[in-house]
Amino acid sequence: MRRLACLTRSTNLALRPVAAAALALAAGAALAQPSASAPTQRVEVIAPAPLPGLEIARDQVPAPVQVLRADALSQGGDADLATTLNRRLGGVYLNDVQGNPFQADVNYRGFTASPLLGTAQGLSVYLDGLRLNQPFGDVVSWDLIPKNAIAQAVLMPGANPLFGLNTLGGALALQTKDGLRHAGTVLHAGAGSHGRASLGFEHGGHQAGGEMHWYLAGQQEQTQGWRTDSASRVGQVFGKLGLRRGATDFTLSAALAETRMNGNGLQEQRLLDADHRSVYTRPDTTRNRSALVNLAATTALSDHLRLTTQLHARTVRTRALNADINEDSLDQSVYQPSAADQAALAAAGYSGYPASGATAANTPFPKWRCIAQALQNDEPAEKCNGLITRGSTHQAQWGLSAQLAGEVAGPVGTHRWVLGAAHERSRISFHQLSELGYLNADRTVTGVGAFADGLSGGDIDGEPFDTQVRLRSRSHTSSVYASDTVALNPRTHLTLAARYNRSVVHTLDELQPQGGTGSLNGDHVFARVNPALGLTWAATPAVTLYAGANQGSRAPSAIELGCADPDSPCKLPNSMAGDPPLRQVVTTNLEAGLRGRTAAGLSWNVGVFRADNKDDILFVADNAAGFGYFKNFGKTRRQGLEAGFSAGVPGWQGASVGAQLTLLDATFRSTEVLGGAGNSSNNEAVDEGLPGVDGTITVQPGHRIPLTPRRQLKLFAEAPIAAGWTASVDVVAMSGAYARGNENNAHQPDGTYYLGAGRSAGYALANAGLAWQPTAALRVGLQVNNLFDRRYATAAQLGATGFDAKGNFVARPFPANAEGDRPLVGSTFYAPGAPRSVALTVRYAI
Repeated sequence: MRRLACLTRSTNLALRPVAAAALALAAGAALAQPSASAPTQRVEVIAPAPLPGLEIARDQVPAPVQVLRADALSQGGDADLATTLNRRLGGVYLNDVQGNPFQADVNYRGFTASPLLGTAQGLSVYLDGLRLNQPFGDVVSWDLIPKNAIAQAVLMPGANPLFGLNTLGGALALQTKDGLRHAGTVLHAGAGSHGRASLGFEHGGHQAGGEMHWYLAGQQEQTQGWRTDSASRVGQVFGKLGLRRGATDFTLSAALAETRMNGNGLQEQRLLDADHRSVYTRPDTTRNRSALVNLAATTALSDHLRLTTQLHARTVRTRALNADINEDSLDQSVYQPSAADQAALAAAGYSGYPASGATAANTPFPKWRCIAQALQNDEPAEKCNGLITRGSTHQAQWGLSAQLAGEVAGPVGTHRWVLGAAHERSRISFHQLSELGYLNADRTVTGVGAFADGLSGGDIDGEPFDTQVRLRSRSHTSSVYASDTVALNPRTHLTLAARYNRSVVHTLDELQPQGGTGSLNGDHVFARVNPALGLTWAATPAVTLYAGANQGSRAPSAIELGCADPDSPCKLPNSMAGDPPLRQVVTTNLEAGLRGRTAAGLSWNVGVFRADNKDDILFVADNAAGFGYFKNFGKTRRQGLEAGFSAGVPGWQGASVGAQLTLLDATFRSTEVLGGAGNSSNNEAVDEGLPGVDGTITVQPGHRIPLTPRRQLKLFAEAPIAAGWTASVDVVAMSGAYARGNENNAHQPDGTYYLGAGRSAGYALANAGLAWQPTAALRVGLQVNNLFDRRYATAAQLGATGFDAKGNFVARPFPANAEGDRPLVGSTFYAPGAPRSVALTVRYAI
């Protein structure tokens, strides 16, 4: 409580401009009176909390809320949910690090909701009040969300405390369809480039009077992908049943999903130039299976009081297989098998290695050496240039929440208030195992049966080359929250809110349950109250000013707690180590701006924001080669300006145009040492004058955070062009961004040891659509994405490379091999964007 009552001096200074703006708005509101002749305006309402029950006019929310309806979500052919959010919402951008459209990192204002473990998660996602951030790592699996069943998506910006943990940069609240508002049957099918095909249905209905209603939707989608070995398959089913009994509405919903995705990952720039469809190593497969059930009840206790309760349960099973270079082999020069090696291979039934006397110059990295050394139990880690990692995760979560919402007249004005509580529990089982292997010519990896645990395949004694992980975790979070929006006068509304969260995380290391150095055992408790304050003032019926300040937090996840010991560093994602406590990440967010809507149909907004993260959690470098650990990083900042408009076209019935601009300045505000593999300014290269694989870099305040474009511009236009025909076009433009690994913004390629600019280039993509609706029941759509077939990258990363320009493995040492070539130390890896694609969709309503 003392922390809540006494903010730090720097936070007080940051809050002063917003407090001054709030006082100015209140003073102006006291003098202003509503105009009796003001034109009637359309009032749009939203739910400002995860559970339904309280509805607030959108213009009374002290933040620039964005809303997507079902019709907007269904446009764009068979576009996945992440792509639709990117094209339709201001401030949203994608980093396609995995190289799969169903596994993209969705970012908003520099905060991320990602399916990748270890990513710093800063956005919360809800489906009908059920939190979709998974217990292990707070990740969001976009492939498990039933897009065709979504009726509305609301993006709440800022650290809104009502949405609980992980709401640092914003919250995405998804509401599903029901049989009351979406009655009828719809069949839809699609086909497109790169073997993409989909088939789905929707059916909704209700009894007369609405006493019972139902909705069912399903979709199967598959694609061969545009890159090598990138086929994916997604299947989803969603159902909802509603029943009204007296003053209570019951809703039971359930969802099943099963997906299989191949993630291509980033590709080194020379290999990408040689073949734009190529991948670095493969395979990289993720299989997800999930099931959820959600029972909700809303009771009207009186005309101005409503109680909403919810009970839910969810399971997610994930299996992953990843093949990669074994970085420990990068310093291993070409090898000619010894007589002892040849004898061991022959005894094990292996053949095909070169005869004794073959020259090393003509010998690629020897898979037979890897096999022989594994069989002979002699330092296999440095002799095998491939690594296969298998992982499985089983997560089960269940919870109960209740919320009271009401409206009451007070001495100042009408209060619209909400009071809620929630309790969430979860159990996690995580297993991961690595196997030695060798790289094939097509950059796949073949395992040799030598595992890290020394129990399977080859019997390896001594120091393991990697660490098997067998982790179990139990956690629970209890929360209470409250909010009050009070009408100071008809034009001015003050919002006060707060939420208290208490999270307990227990971890058990199944390989080292007795504890000790390197054990994953731990018991952690995180508790905090996060407040919010906001004010809106309708200066005129068409113009509203808003200002607000709020705080949000997130507790460290089990994967971060499992890799937080400087004495036992780990190499993610292949292993984890001991877990001294980490502190919560706390974000202080400030907002101010104007928005308006005219009777002629013009909507516009302009605003500024600042979000300061304290105790951000980053993966920092250790002196051990390639290793590191999670650590609280003092402070980071994301600030900027947002502006946008949408309007009809005079004289063109049904036509509309719009634009959204975001200027984002994301910087580090503290000093820290990070891993510098692939960065030409790492300490080994600078201090020793030689290229360094294992050096570090130092981040200083003011350095820009990687993967955050400074400028975003989105344009769109839609218009009927003939009877039953509608054309649309949109443009998504992003400026360049620094690569991961270039956090100090100092990488300079020399063309010999280091390649690539250390950043991705800016790009602009145009997309066009054409829809034909000859009857009310039939709609045919044609969508062309990346109309001009631009080559671009959504993300970049610096790193050590193990291949030459032809894709052959090249080991060290430096500076020259037998041919006089000078192998690279590091290069820039890119996440290439998809080329031009065409999709045809057909929807038929029965």
